[in-house]
Amino acid sequence: VQLQASGGGLVQAGGSLRLSCAASRGTFSTYNMGWFRQAPGKEREFVAAISRRGDNTYSADSVKGRFTISRDNAKNAVDLQMNSLKPEDTAVYYCAASTFNSYYPNDYNYWGQGTQVTVSS
Repeated sequence: VQLQASGGGLVQAGGSLRLSCAASRGTFSTYNMGWFRQAPGKEREFVAAISRRGDNTYSADSVKGRFTISRDNAKNAVDLQMNSLKPEDTAVYYCAASTFNSYYPNDYNYWGQGTQVTVSS
């Protein structure tokens, strides 16, 4: 499956952004989907994940209550709604697909190209 992330940008602290990830060339509904992020000089970290049918979601403690992951299997898309953004949310955000329910990047088989999110203070 091929993934294309979009929706990043520059936003002030407290603002919102919605990231989208479009999938092609595969059976999207057979994959668990995740969002990860990587800030300069840091390792890639888990942000949120959603199960194949969208009935289970998981979020990192750092984003709980602020970020929401959702998917639309009819549109082959997964979104990440980010509210109450903080400067420490600044990173490149990646969507990824996995045959596992996992928080670990190494368990994800396919990755999008990443989209930059910058939160100014």
